[in-house]
Amino acid sequence: MKALSLGPTPGPIPCTTPQRVRRRVAGPSLRHMQSLVRKMLQQWGRRRRERAELARLDDRMLRDIGITRGDIWQEISKPFWRQ
Repeated sequence: MKALSLGPTPGPIPCTTPQRVRRRVAGPSLRHMQSLVRKMLQQWGRRRRERAELARLDDRMLRDIGITRGDIWQEISKPFWRQ
């Protein structure tokens, strides 16, 4: 019968202390949520600027693009978060 050695083994020693485990939370990450909020704020700003530009158009320009003052009033009276 062959004798078994119970002494130190060559190579890395296995860790016996519990290690911290990173748990992945289901759902969007904070970075992803920040990106979505940034895009939404940019879109709202763009809508506000576009509606302000529409309000500045004169009657000749409105005829050129085929819309009326009523169409403009309907668009600029919307809140900035509405399409």
